[in-house]
Amino acid sequence: MRVARIFFYGNLEAMAKTIIEVRKNPNEASSSILRRFSRKIQESGIIQKVKGSRYSERKESKLKIKKSALRRLARRKEVERLRKLGKIPTR
Repeated sequence: MRVARIFFYGNLEAMAKTIIEVRKNPNEASSSILRRFSRKIQESGIIQKVKGSRYSERKESKLKIKKSALRRLARRKEVERLRKLGKIPTR
């Protein structure tokens, strides 16, 4: 008796684990086992979970946001200084 199993760790934070198991019946062709397995995967919604989270991006850390804000402020200050000196034309 052969058993096909797939383990899917969708949301690693919550460690959601889905186990799909298909057992081979006597005198059953391997193509029908594969078909049953594919159907169970589709019914479980694993494919939709993976496709949904495929392009999701992580949130930027607070430190990185603060540093970029400080760089932006410094750049603005420098541009204003150069405008006052006449090195950059005013708008």
